[in-house]
Amino acid sequence: MNRAPGMADPLIRMQQLRKVYRKKAGGKTEEFLAVSDVSMDIRQGDMVSLVGPSGCGKSTLLKILAGLHGHDGGTLQIGGGQAFDAGRDIGMVFQQPVLLKWRTILDNVLLPADILGLDRKAAKARAHELLEMVGLTGFADKLPYELSGGMQQRAAIARALVHDPKLVLMDEPFGALDALTREKMNLEMLRIWEETGKTFVVVTHSIQEAVFLGTHCAVLTAGPARMADFFPIDLPAPRRLHLKTSPEFGGYVRRVYDLLGVE
Repeated sequence: MNRAPGMADPLIRMQQLRKVYRKKAGGKTEEFLAVSDVSMDIRQGDMVSLVGPSGCGKSTLLKILAGLHGHDGGTLQIGGGQAFDAGRDIGMVFQQPVLLKWRTILDNVLLPADILGLDRKAAKARAHELLEMVGLTGFADKLPYELSGGMQQRAAIARALVHDPKLVLMDEPFGALDALTREKMNLEMLRIWEETGKTFVVVTHSIQEAVFLGTHCAVLTAGPARMADFFPIDLPAPRRLHLKTSPEFGGYVRRVYDLLGVE
């Protein structure tokens, strides 16, 4: 399941990354250290899980990668030495599908292409391919309310891929789904990753999900986020749900528990 690098340099290189939030209160400026000392290399084609307790800075780190926040210390390089445009080369998937209720599923998927001014005909063909890939053939003309939560999130994943980004960032993408749907979406996520060859960075609170999905796992401590460990996950592919009962899977889960001080 681990990928060949695909380029000499990592697609993403973080070295001692740091983020401080500042706000004024009572005439004074208060500082909150959200991310402290995070370092990792992410290569093209990796599926990296970011796991840690609530408030540890996982989502902040994702926003820094997306270019939505700057960083206050350390270095961040994205692109592996090649040109990289955050607006063009990143796809985002959030915890909620965030579909526009007045647009059809097809038009929701096409939204990034419309914003970027891509060729409509080519983008529409790509959107139909993606809808087929995520199992939504026949639902292009439906409105969001006509789809289940899991189906809406599949559409959101297709939307994140329609403009052919180099990097896909996912912030708790399955957190709002019931347990069974979430497990099915984990399998779908791995299939989509295999088929597209994209680089994914996925934030999750679930240790089991982090181990099941990731080629690598980044474990962040309680805020401010500090890198407790960043390690590869060498489990047999293709991954199926019964893998979660194996000693090898349990070993990785225990490793994360130990890093987070969970007994």
